[in-house]
Amino acid sequence: MNPSAGITRILAGHGGFVMRSPARLLFAFVVVVGAVLPAASRAAEVSGPDQETIRSIIGDQIEAFRRDDGDAAYGHASPMIRNLFPTVDQFMAMVRNGYMPVCRPRSVTFGQIADLPGGPLQKVFLTGPDGRGWVAVYSLQRQPDGTWKINGVRLVEDDGATI
Repeated sequence: MNPSAGITRILAGHGGFVMRSPARLLFAFVVVVGAVLPAASRAAEVSGPDQETIRSIIGDQIEAFRRDDGDAAYGHASPMIRNLFPTVDQFMAMVRNGYMPVCRPRSVTFGQIADLPGGPLQKVFLTGPDGRGWVAVYSLQRQPDGTWKINGVRLVEDDGATI
């Protein structure tokens, strides 16, 4: 079956405009995506006080990891993270096994923050315990009581490319 046949049938009922060729279908897709993506990719500004709070929370969690204070580090985790790792010990084991640059960084530098529909993302540049550079992108989530919690971290080795 031709994958564009379904789209052709759907579009046929709308003003008689039918896209029968894959080239026209591709063109229409590019036009629609080109019109939608710029608006969707524009990040709203995170307020100054929220930026400070978010950076403070991340910094506090990193310091808690450095001190091996699992309770304090776990206290910054969102409910989703707490559901995935129901105990402090499970959470700390996950962090030690997969996030050593966050656990024992030689240096921490905060980068840009962007507010996306799913919540703010904070970029953090780290130098790991072995001297290698890393970029951690923290996802934050506002809680019903107005506080911020860390909802995930994506850690990638910093190769100097823009993320």
